[in-house]
Formats: sequence, structure tokens, C-alpha cells
Amino acid sequence: RRAERSILTLHGKLTYSRNILIPADQESKEILSSLLQTKKVIPMDDALGISNLPFKMTPALMLRCAYWAQNQCSYQAAEDAMRNTYKLEINDDTIRMVTNYIGKAVFEEDCRQAEAVFEKFDSGKADFKNSKKGVLYIEADGAALNTRHKNEEGSTWRENKLGVVYSSDHIYYWKNKKGKREHRITKRDYVSYVGTAEKFKRHLYRCALRNGYGDYKETVLLSDGAAWIANMAEELFPDACHILDLFHLKENVYDFARNKYGFDETKYIPWAERICGMLEDGKSKDVLKELNPDENYSNCVNLYHYITVHCDHINYPEYKRKGYFCGSGAVESGNKVVLQKRLKQAGMRWETETAQYLLTLKSKYESGRWEKDVVTFFSDHIKRMK
Repeated sequence: RRAERSILTLHGKLTYSRNILIPADQESKEILSSLLQTKKVIPMDDALGISNLPFKMTPALMLRCAYWAQNQCSYQAAEDAMRNTYKLEINDDTIRMVTNYIGKAVFEEDCRQAEAVFEKFDSGKADFKNSKKGVLYIEADGAALNTRHKNEEGSTWRENKLGVVYSSDHIYYWKNKKGKREHRITKRDYVSYVGTAEKFKRHLYRCALRNGYGDYKETVLLSDGAAWIANMAEELFPDACHILDLFHLKENVYDFARNKYGFDETKYIPWAERICGMLEDGKSKDVLKELNPDENYSNCVNLYHYITVHCDHINYPEYKRKGYFCGSGAVESGNKVVLQKRLKQAGMRWETETAQYLLTLKSKYESGRWEKDVVTFFSDHIKRMK
């Protein structure tokens, strides 16, 4: 029989008429079904490469839907962007489904590659030269994401773990009008995972390898002091210089000081400034002599214990001498760019899986890997489905 089909393209709707071939008898139907898992053959659709498309639109248009979905603040905004840019009416629900479809395919490919890389790490076959001049920076952090389902504690919040990797080769320095040295990271690679540290570490390790871990002579890992990051650093990057973010250290000192002096600014601010100065100057042992190991407050860390645990990660004079960064600002800003800007707008709640798919796409875009890791991969993925 002959039938019409309409398909959306970047240039509008295309409608065409084509032949549909259906087996003449039951035996032929069963043979066709066993060979191709289909009940009919449409030669023109096969020739155009659109016979197995999951939506009534071309792969190029699907990719545009996914692009605007991660680029805008909501699926409704993506619908508006598609209308204004391409003069196409594609509703936000369709854009969401297309985005989930592409995001899932890309995320599953990332998982496959991460597992393959980690198997090599587990086997001990990784061959590192560490001969390239420069520093590779690795940062990791966790940020809360609101979901639609409660966990065992009754909370709907889940932690999204974000990693960012960049190198000294992609840091641009200049002096401002006051002669102060400033810098900008020109290229960074993000990886985002809603789940356990055990799974996240595989993705971060792959990201680090992709950006030169094992090639650079020096590796620096910056964190806020979370135990899961410290454990991961010790396992995956044992040669890295692990630095406790100076801002988080100072923040904990000030929180401790407020509780110590009953929020009296005339007392806690001078004390906190002096302690922070000593720690930044590398005098952590002198600070410990001033602190009582048993001094605890309900709203802050035990400062004595905190400094003791991180004593190997706070040698700031040495880090500055080597020219290392002492702050994890790159991953902190990454949380805003990758997570908050798109997935933490007012009233937003997510299914964990669909949040992951969108975060994967957002990370690819912000890393400058959209064309390679999304467009090229998905185009090949569609071809393999023929």
C-alpha cells in the first residue's frame, strides 16, 4: 500500500508519499519478523535512514531540541527558543522526551567507557610517564538536588557530585589596573553524577585521564575536606598534592569563633583573623597549642580535630611557593553553572534518572564537548540503529 508520512526537520515539516511492503501470508510475516524484528518494510524510509527514529523528527532536529533544553532555564523556555529560532512548534513535553532519550544514550556511553577505563586501573596496567611540564588540577564537590522521591530519612534531596579537571596550559594570567595578578581558566572539563562516590569516581578518573593525568609532572587535587573526596584521592590519585580549600578552612574557623565567643564581633573577629593568618602562614602546630581538643559546639566543627585531620593538606606557604591554587573556586562556580542554573530554579523537582541525563548534557556543553560527545556520538548511534 501507499501512505504519507510527515517528519519535522530544521527547515520545517516534510511530507512525502511512499510504498509500504507487507508480507502476503503468515509464513512470510514470521520470517520477516525473525530476520528484522518488523512486520513491514518501507524502502524509502530505510534509504533516508529514518525508519527507526524514536520521534517524528530528524536526528539533527532532535539534537537541537536537546541543545536548547540544556541551554535554557526550563523546557518551556526551550520551546520558546525553538519557535523563535526555527519557527517550529514543538511542545515542551516533546522536547523533554527527546532530551531524555539523547541524554540517556550519552550517559550510558559515558558509563560504559568509565567502566572500561576503571578496569584498566584495577588491573594495574596503567602506564604513566609523568613527563609533561605543567600542573593538572582536579576538583570535586557535592551539591544538593531536589527530587520527587523521599529517601529512607524522608528527604527528597540527593547529592549531585561534580568534578572539574583543567591544566596550567589553559590558565590565562594578566595584571589588572592596580597591578594585581589575576587569572582565568580558558578550558575546563566537567563530570556530573547523581549517586554514590563509588560510581562517581570512575567518571572522574576517566575525565582526569582524558585531560592528561599520568602525563603531567604535577597533579593537584583541591577539595572542601569531605571524607569521600579524601578517600577517592588516596585511591585514584595517590601522587597528587591534596590541598584543603583555604576558603573552607577560614569559614570553619569563623564558625568556631562565633560559637566560642557567643557571636560577640569585638571578640570573635580578631581571634578568627589571627588564627586564619597563622594557618595561612603554615603555623598550624602553634594554632593547635592554643586549642582545646575537647572544645565542642553544636553548630560547627571541632576545630582542633579538623586541623589535625587535615594537617597534611594545609601547607599553604609551600603551595604558594610552587604556584599552586589554594582555592576550589572552579568547582564551586561549576555547581552554579552546571547544576543550579538549569536544575535548581524555583519549584523544580526531578526524577533522579532524568536529572542525570540533563546534567550529563549540560556538563558536555559547559566542557566544550558538545559536538564530539553529543552530536557525533548520537549521529553514529542513530546510524547503528538502522
